[in-house]
Amino acid sequence: MVQPLDPQRFAQRVGSWLAGGGPEADVVVSCRMRLARNLAGYPFVLRLDDAKAQELAAKVRAVLEAQRIDGETIWVGMDEAPTLVKLLLRERYLVSRDLAPTDPRVPTRPGRGVAFGEHETLAVMVNEEDHLRLSSLAAGYDLGAAFESIRALDQTLERELPYAVHPEFGYLTGCPTNVGTGLRASVMMHLPALGLVKSELEKVIHAAQRTGLAVRGMYGEGSRAAGDFYQVSNQVTLGRSEEKLIAELEDLVPSILAFERRVREELYNAQRSALEDRVQRSYGMLRTARSLATDVALMHLSNVRLGVLLGLQAGITLSELQQIAVQIQKGHVHVLVGGAEGKLAETTERDRQRAAFLRRRFAEFSS
Repeated sequence: MVQPLDPQRFAQRVGSWLAGGGPEADVVVSCRMRLARNLAGYPFVLRLDDAKAQELAAKVRAVLEAQRIDGETIWVGMDEAPTLVKLLLRERYLVSRDLAPTDPRVPTRPGRGVAFGEHETLAVMVNEEDHLRLSSLAAGYDLGAAFESIRALDQTLERELPYAVHPEFGYLTGCPTNVGTGLRASVMMHLPALGLVKSELEKVIHAAQRTGLAVRGMYGEGSRAAGDFYQVSNQVTLGRSEEKLIAELEDLVPSILAFERRVREELYNAQRSALEDRVQRSYGMLRTARSLATDVALMHLSNVRLGVLLGLQAGITLSELQQIAVQIQKGHVHVLVGGAEGKLAETTERDRQRAAFLRRRFAEFSS
């Protein structure tokens, strides 16, 4: 029997992929792979009735729990999950807005759920846009590790579950842009120096678009960039092999890495005093502010992260900053400061709770 997710314990720690380290960790936070799959014998999700959706979910859940993905498999059914749990899962990149709506006016369709491992490096959404959305996360710039992890899970599931595959088109998906390999690969990058020189950042975005890649905010499609975090990902899978899709990212990401580091060095050499002032102002705000909105807090965290990378700020690590960036999101703040019970606080009160959490955390660091 899978135990219900404990919000308090869940919010107090983050997945191992956020523990820092990994190749090129000064710029690349993580790599993510996602595979879209559908089961033969079932209509696509948009035409799947409630009874069939529940039947499919039960079948998939049994397989996932038996496989013990990424350690002990954790299963959360969306029709049973409280709003707070859905929000926590979204903030941890384990589910999408579509799978886990938190607006009480939007009903949760039966048969929707997510399975993930204790380290949060592997997850499977069930009955979102496709029957299965597999995802893997790896720390730093390690597309190979992320791909090998998700490929192993995909092959294991395919032995147990009959996939919908066309001999010419490949894996069949609910959205035509995912047909073929069904693979979406993305790299989460922190680009604070380019964020300070907007004209240079625009060059990166245009270069990605010219090569068929997309640049999005930290929560992917439809999200805004916050805290200088950007996702670079492929857009179309039909007619491209998995190797080709990954190669497209590998062609561009090293250029962005070099670009960010070059601009970072130029700013350091030309404007060191201004950068030191910017970093220390942000560090002071995080230690003393009485109210902070999420975007403002992420901006200050980004400045401190840049200070750590340039040797202008000691006493705190990238790993700690990455964990804090997750824990200042709405759901996590409610659990860690307001407690796991009760209704989510209104925006003004939540901004005060967020500032209280940050004061407490930054009091632990030596300036």
